[in-house]
Amino acid sequence: MTRCVLHIAAVVLAVLVCLPSPGAAQTTAPATLIADNIRFNGSTSVTARGAVEVFFEGSRLRAESITYDGSTDNLRVQGPLTLVDESGNAVFVADFAELSADLQNGVLQSARLVLDRQLQIAATEIVHTDGRYTQLYQAVASSCEVCFDHPTPLWEIRARRIIHDAEEQQLYFENAQFRVLGVPVFFLPRMRMPDPTLERATGFLAPSVSADDLTGTQLLVPYFIELGDHADITVTPWIGVGTQTVELRYRQAIRNGELEAEGAVSWDDLTNNATRAYLFADASFELPRAFTLDLQLQAVSDRGYLTTYGFNDPDTLESYARVSRVRRDEYVEASGTLYESLRDGVDNDTLPTRVAHAEITRRITPDLIGGTLTATLEGTGFYRYSTIDGDDGRDVFRVTGALDWRRSQTFGGLMATFEGALHGGVYNTQQDATFGSTVYRLTPYSAVELRYPMQATTATGVSHLIEPIAQLVWSNTFGDAPPNEDSFIVEFDEANLFSLDRLPGSDRRETGTRANIGLSYSRIAPGGWTVGVGAGVVLRREDEGQFTEGSGLNGLQSDFLMATHLSFSDQLSVANRSLFDSALNFTSSELSLAWSGDRHEVISTYTFLEADLGELRADPLAELAFDGEYALNSGWDAGLNFRYDFMDNEATRAGVTLGYRNECLDMEFSVSRRYTTSSTLEPATSFGLTVSLAGFGAGREGRSVSRSCRG
Repeated sequence: MTRCVLHIAAVVLAVLVCLPSPGAAQTTAPATLIADNIRFNGSTSVTARGAVEVFFEGSRLRAESITYDGSTDNLRVQGPLTLVDESGNAVFVADFAELSADLQNGVLQSARLVLDRQLQIAATEIVHTDGRYTQLYQAVASSCEVCFDHPTPLWEIRARRIIHDAEEQQLYFENAQFRVLGVPVFFLPRMRMPDPTLERATGFLAPSVSADDLTGTQLLVPYFIELGDHADITVTPWIGVGTQTVELRYRQAIRNGELEAEGAVSWDDLTNNATRAYLFADASFELPRAFTLDLQLQAVSDRGYLTTYGFNDPDTLESYARVSRVRRDEYVEASGTLYESLRDGVDNDTLPTRVAHAEITRRITPDLIGGTLTATLEGTGFYRYSTIDGDDGRDVFRVTGALDWRRSQTFGGLMATFEGALHGGVYNTQQDATFGSTVYRLTPYSAVELRYPMQATTATGVSHLIEPIAQLVWSNTFGDAPPNEDSFIVEFDEANLFSLDRLPGSDRRETGTRANIGLSYSRIAPGGWTVGVGAGVVLRREDEGQFTEGSGLNGLQSDFLMATHLSFSDQLSVANRSLFDSALNFTSSELSLAWSGDRHEVISTYTFLEADLGELRADPLAELAFDGEYALNSGWDAGLNFRYDFMDNEATRAGVTLGYRNECLDMEFSVSRRYTTSSTLEPATSFGLTVSLAGFGAGREGRSVSRSCRG
């Protein structure tokens, strides 16, 4: 009953507080005040004590004691007090305050301002004006935890005055001094930084330091420029001696799409080109009738530039314009693509670097025969810059089509699948006397596949699934052979073991009578363990010499295919795929490991490929790639990555990282070494250092690890 009486008294006080004082404008909405004890001091003054709370238009004030003076329409607040603004992002903590009744103006003594639960600013006095501007005098700003035993934060900014503009979400510092562990590092008379709630704003981003044998020591200072709500540009000059570089990144979002471009310009004496540069750009736009326009541009001044400066370095540059549409039963595409190889010793003039392509694929369900029918029509042109007659200068244009029909039927536990296909094409060849100017090709397919899945579940809930599979395929090609532009490298794996055609392109078709035989086994345990094994082999009636030795598909009998997979929840995954003959001589093998836990993450891959001149691989390939991270104590983490070539018995790349993260700092130091040598590259060692302070801007990467004060 006492609480109800006090609450009723609080409502009466709220009405009294919101009554306009003489000459004052009427308050738009009443405030609410709740307290343990309320005393009326005459007709214009009221005092509330004990767990006092005031709510007004989203703002909330908590204090030990509040006295309202009706003649001045002000509140006199005794602390400790807490004032939270209407957004919830700014929290004021103080010992004493004098505030206006609407909590939008006032002075706070011995106070702190906490922004977005990240940045704390302590001051001797805080002046709050119009609910927007906050002036903090003799202020100290930091996002680091400060404990009684460790009163000095890891970093802090001391200033004579700090102004916070809540509307612009900016912090302005006057006579600012940056300190690390209490030691002054540098001084700035004026400084502006975004507050933690700001997503985008013009200004400097976190700098980094890079040191390289070839490019020297550089300080990278990115400057972000906001170009309205939907566009921005980032300019990053490299400040140092020796080479000079400027990086650029532009982003824009428009009504029906978006685009992004990044690039750099460098001036050095490492090559014969005084000026070196690259430009990568991507754009995507929605067109009428559900079409999409995708654009990509990749250009570089020379082959070694991207690797030398540590930029993203693909083996082949790809620039294209593509219009496409994807529906449930239809795919339509028209594109033009320019390729440029960056591999050492490759002549781009003799490669088909200009490609035009158009395609339409539809899937239907015929009522008469059932199943699924897929129809495809393609047109593709390959063009070389070289005018030499033969392989080095050949230009080809082709039109190909395909009809593929597939239907499955179950007979008890046996699943039978019937397939039929007809692939054909017309090829026109220029600048190669070896082939006729026009060639016609037609390849029919037929296949029958049988599967007999068997499943069992034990009393402990473990499921076992065994599925033997046998497929018989026949195909034959009629017509002369066209030039081979797209069917050089064949990958034999569990995904295409039961495919009608394992050649990747349209210029060659797999022919002859063959039997594809396989067996798969899966074990799924309730505890999270999953084991999968798949094996298969291809048997041919005749060897038609379509496949190279390195493919594993050559001969009357292919290599044995073995694919295994072991996983435990999301923590461990081990997978292997190997091709080997009857004598256990391996043609290829790939082993991958992914292992993660609370404090570690490891990703590693071992790859072996035997030599294959048909795939332009004169020597075997055996390489190990490793990338691991481990979380040390107290916010430290370490990483190691390397690539090792077992054929040359040497590493090709190696790197070590050491990072530190807490609630107010994100720092990483890295060392990497590139061992490869070519006509455009030399081995080099690189050092990098990046430091980012949490609490400025919306980024929260530095808050992944927090410290706490222990009593």
